[in-house]
Amino acid sequence: MREADWQALTGACSRTPGYNPFISHAFLSALEESGSADADTGWLGQHLLLRNGEGQLIGALPCYLKSHSQGEYVFDHAWADAFQRAGGRYYPKLQSCVPFTPATGPRLLAQAPEGSDAEMIRIALAEGLKTLASRLKVSSAHVTFVPEAEMAAFGAADYLHRTDQQFHFTNDGYGCHDDFLATLASRKRKGLKRERRDALANGITIDWLTGSDLTEDIWDQFYAFYMDTGSRKWGRPYLTRSFYSLIGERMANDILLVMAKRDGRYIAGAINFIGADALYGRHWGCLEDHPFLHFEVCYHQAIDFAIARKLKRVEAGAQGEHKLARGYMPVTTHSAHHIAHPGLRHAVADYLERERREVEAVSDMLAEHGPFRRGERQDD
Repeated sequence: MREADWQALTGACSRTPGYNPFISHAFLSALEESGSADADTGWLGQHLLLRNGEGQLIGALPCYLKSHSQGEYVFDHAWADAFQRAGGRYYPKLQSCVPFTPATGPRLLAQAPEGSDAEMIRIALAEGLKTLASRLKVSSAHVTFVPEAEMAAFGAADYLHRTDQQFHFTNDGYGCHDDFLATLASRKRKGLKRERRDALANGITIDWLTGSDLTEDIWDQFYAFYMDTGSRKWGRPYLTRSFYSLIGERMANDILLVMAKRDGRYIAGAINFIGADALYGRHWGCLEDHPFLHFEVCYHQAIDFAIARKLKRVEAGAQGEHKLARGYMPVTTHSAHHIAHPGLRHAVADYLERERREVEAVSDMLAEHGPFRRGERQDD
């Protein structure tokens, strides 16, 4: 599909209201063209396009035909195992998401021409995904990290609702990091100040790199961090080196690298993406281990940048209760699931009902143990 058509649905850059960098044509095409998410890696593009009677594109849904459940961050391995032990075939399946990216963002992309209803377009896309699943004779279709506002359309199309939890920082109009620290309980505030000092104690300095700063040499250095840490964490990192060159070429102004330097060379870094109103932290890597450096590079510096840019929040990726003490509060995430087999659907629906209650209870409990002074707890 033409880039201009996709951008009409998503916006072109972080200056566009509502822009989410991960759903952009630049990001998704870089994943596919770089060989990070393609048929050879088990991510065969099956993107849905909805056109009106005049042929005008009015809706789209990013989607992949998948032969596994890797790189999704909403785990259905147990469902696959149970179905296959019962004699079913779970894979291939349809997956609507941004590969390797646990960030909530638009899935039902709707552009309503004059006289049409955007919600009806969203419902049509949700129904269209079920139709595609039926035509391809796959077990299921999954739409993950869905904005809460889109869940009504999936509900209307009879999808199952799943919830999970992340930790986000909310920028409550702070002028600087000290303004944020002032909202914390005294013990928590002192602890974070000490943590930040200790992280930089070995002569480490921090650089923010974006736009024209993102040279091929910088990407070479960051990719070395990614490969070193990713190989130990996942066994085989997902992203290819060419992916970074492509996003550096196509969306450099929407990228922030937080890089840590010691003795004249970079030793660690984290990649973040800049949206219209949020900073999205993705992954980090390092060549040297230093106490608290991960927290400084990934969480504290992200807060500093969000405050400086007047962004409303920082989304720091999947899971991680250690983020709570650093001002990232629990937020519920949502996904929608179509299960074709009646028996599997019934079992999954029962499980999800119990899981939603557990997610809500855990989120409430964690929120009560946040670092803020009483009466100043952040809510996303």
